[in-house]
Amino acid sequence: MMPLAVMMKRDIRSVEADATLKSVAESLAEGRVGAMLVKKNGEYCGIVSETDLVRRAMAQGIDPETCPVEKIMSAPLITIDIEQTVVDANEIMSEKAIRHLVVTEKGAVCGILSVRDLVLYFKNRL
Repeated sequence: MMPLAVMMKRDIRSVEADATLKSVAESLAEGRVGAMLVKKNGEYCGIVSETDLVRRAMAQGIDPETCPVEKIMSAPLITIDIEQTVVDANEIMSEKAIRHLVVTEKGAVCGILSVRDLVLYFKNRL
């Protein structure tokens, strides 16, 4: 079974909690990623995804030019330890109905695993 360390993305993209939704959307598009971690006072405090932008902001008529990301981010972070298995990750993501899972090592954030990573893993196993 492939370890999470091989599958996850170590390039952790993040935005500050006071960043506007517009700037977050631009960062997601520029980075070609579906989610970014949110930082406040130097600590990761949440995650924001394209889905959050659409469902929690745009669909609710929130002004993306003025609203800070911390108002719509998902928190607290849902994490998995790097020593756990791909099956564990799949179960957590399925149970919590999430598309991005934060990977930790000794309690510190070290990467992000997306549902796309799991799809590729299980596809290649068949």
